[in-house]
Amino acid sequence: MDRRNLLRRAGALLLALGARPPDALAQAPDRDATLVRAAATGDAAAVRRLLADGASVHARDAQRRTALLAATYGNHVEAARVLIAAGADVNAQDDIRNSAFLLAGARGHLAILRLTLAAGADLKSTNRFGGTALIPACHYGHVETVRELLATKIDVDHVNDLGWTALLEAVILGDGGSRHTAIVRMLVAAGANVNIADRQGVTPLQHARERRYREIASILEQAGAR
Repeated sequence: MDRRNLLRRAGALLLALGARPPDALAQAPDRDATLVRAAATGDAAAVRRLLADGASVHARDAQRRTALLAATYGNHVEAARVLIAAGADVNAQDDIRNSAFLLAGARGHLAILRLTLAAGADLKSTNRFGGTALIPACHYGHVETVRELLATKIDVDHVNDLGWTALLEAVILGDGGSRHTAIVRMLVAAGANVNIADRQGVTPLQHARERRYREIASILEQAGAR
């Protein structure tokens, strides 16, 4: 039997056993890499096609980004929706500890955040600064994202590796404007401890007064801040 017939029979046997022939196995890594790239550009149609063709929803690139995380970086909602429906892990973290859930919270990608919450986002997961999704959402003034997260059981008083809570970040890293004022109000309403100080013993109220954030200081004072 010549080599060509031997390979043909071997391929037929692999298919009969439910396995991929050698040429398909060789193509799999390329398909997986293409899936991550398609997700990064928001090409939902290509994502669907690649998944149907056998690309792994768990594939990662050189930075350990999954296709879902790549889609989240670009705020590509439909691609993210397709990947989550296919079983993508919303908590899978890359080399810098971003996950689709954590990144959506930090960047205010509200639609993707909602998809990750519905798919079992780990509310206790933390980013490279030891912060939950809530803390950077407060830092960057993503009002609706904060509202969405406060509707969950996320720890409103979690302290990150810098020694800051969500409330401290809203005051220290915020600009004292309407968005951060609204966030402070929401955190207080959600039961945030207004007297947790930073590592230097400075409280949110003291920070607000130092920055002359009068409305924020007033909210904190009314909540019993010292």
